[in-house]
Amino acid sequence: MFGRIAGRYDLLNHLLSFNLDKRWRARTVKRLEEVLKPDARVLDLCCGTGDVLVALENHGAWILGSDFCHPMLVECQRKSPGAPLFEADALALPLKDASLDLITCAFGFRNLANYEKGLQEMLRVLKPGGVAAILEFSQPTNRVFGALYGYFSTRVLPKVGGMISGSGDAYFYLPDSIRKFPGAEALAETMKAAGFARVGFERMTGGVVALHLGYK
Repeated sequence: MFGRIAGRYDLLNHLLSFNLDKRWRARTVKRLEEVLKPDARVLDLCCGTGDVLVALENHGAWILGSDFCHPMLVECQRKSPGAPLFEADALALPLKDASLDLITCAFGFRNLANYEKGLQEMLRVLKPGGVAAILEFSQPTNRVFGALYGYFSTRVLPKVGGMISGSGDAYFYLPDSIRKFPGAEALAETMKAAGFARVGFERMTGGVVALHLGYK
């Protein structure tokens, strides 16, 4: 499914979010500046077409990118020809224990088959003191705004996304996956249960998305 929409993925992300996705990613990278030192080793997990990866590269750290979908990695390589990318399952990363200072995962975590195992794998490859940053869709906190958002995501988004991408099922999957995904508080509790410390989250755009940070 993701392979079929890789070529139009960026266009639709910007269009369907009214370009707010750029602001969400920029805010995420800004929050991580203290970690992004020249000697930092960073993985952008579920990197997709590489928008976060490219933003991270601008801070001088050593950045890896990983995704399970090969066509997405092809698009990512076009944006960052020199980036070291690898195709892998996020639940079984081919990386050594305690080898990374930071893991970012933007709008990919909810696609994992097992959230707890994904978090445990992040912990395994992070160094002590390392950070996991998960930027993901969430549920609006305002009831009226939530109703409007629900109408847009279930009625408008699938039609526009399907028409432009040529893959209607992908853009029916998107709102369905958001609806089933835990809210910000629940995800924070799941991170704590997995073993992360100093877990916190920041809502953006009325709670449409949330950035979660957890430390090993």
